[in-house]
This record gives sequence, C-alpha cells and structure tokens, in this order.
Amino acid sequence: MQPENAEPDRAIAPRSGSPDRETPSADDALMARIAAGDARAFSTLVDAQLDRVLAAARRVLGNDAEAEDVAQEAMLRLWRNAEKWQPGRAKIGTWLYRVAVNLSIDRLRGRKETTMSEPPDSAVAPEQQRSVEEEDLKVRMDRALQDLPERQRLALVLFHYEGLSMAEVAELLEASVEAVESLLARARRTLKTKLEKQWKALLPEMDS
Repeated sequence: MQPENAEPDRAIAPRSGSPDRETPSADDALMARIAAGDARAFSTLVDAQLDRVLAAARRVLGNDAEAEDVAQEAMLRLWRNAEKWQPGRAKIGTWLYRVAVNLSIDRLRGRKETTMSEPPDSAVAPEQQRSVEEEDLKVRMDRALQDLPERQRLALVLFHYEGLSMAEVAELLEASVEAVESLLARARRTLKTKLEKQWKALLPEMDS
C-alpha cells in the first residue's frame, strides 16, 4: 500500500491500557519515522498490522472486499495523522483496530439506510403505516446509538446487531467478558432512558 499525502482527519489520541504485540516505545519510534515521511517505515507498519486490521473488519462486515477497503482507509488515516501521534498514550494496533471497527460499523449502517419516497396522495394502508412507524423507530435508535460512548456503542452493535458472542466481543474490544457485560448494561440503561417505551419494540430481549 502506498501512502497518500492529505490533510489530517483528526488528532490522534488513542486510549491506553489495552494489550498489544508491540511495546509503546517501539510504536512511538515507528510513528516518528512515519511522521518524517519514511515510506519504508509505513510499509513495515502495514506488514505488521494489516492482517489484524483486516480480520477485525471482516469479522464485523462479513465481506472481504469491504474489509479490504476499510483496512486501507484505516492505514491511510494513520499515515495522514502521523504528526499528531502522542508518544506514550497507546499502541498502533489498538488505534488501528478502533478505527477499522468504527468504519465497519458505519458501513453496516449505510447498508441498512433506506430512502423514503414522497408521501402518496392516497390513504396509507395499515401495513404501510406500520412499516413507516417501524422505520421511524429505527432512525431514533440509530441516533441514540450514535450518542453512546464509543465502547458502549461498539459492544452493543457487535453483540446485538452482528450476533457475536460475549467472548467474541471481548476479544474484538480487547476487554474481559465482565467488562463487556458492564458496557452492555450501561448502554441498555442509556437507551432505555432516551427511548422510553419505544426501545422495547426494537430490542425486546434487552429488557434488563
């Protein structure tokens, strides 16, 4: 993969505390070289991290082509933002993973979006009315999901919408099963408060 020069998307401020294969000092040294425009260093990073990023994206998307697009975009975002890397904050693999999963979830959401046509002049049949109401509920749920803290949103989407097991979610989030359970519980409480009675229509099994 060849890096591209572009304006930074955002400041890189990855979280610390997650295990990874490389030490922070090794990551920081590599990012310093990449920030200086060292394409060979970037190639080294891609060789070391691409398989893992691809696997994360593929697990969420279930599509090899889309997973490759996501992995490439994650790598390019890291290249563009290399100068903003903050030494000692976290590890390259952790940052790339979070970007890849977030991009994958955005693609999943795009698959489910529908474009509604102009309202018909004639009366809407009961079945059509129910469909519109259900779509409205999904839109509200989507907005509520976007407002959740990142890790709560990822845990909820991966566990409920993508059907991953608790252990699989824990592996993707690099957390314990107990931590995932806590994330899900907090996310459910937040959604229940925001959506009141409507949330049960979308997530009936989450009544806890």
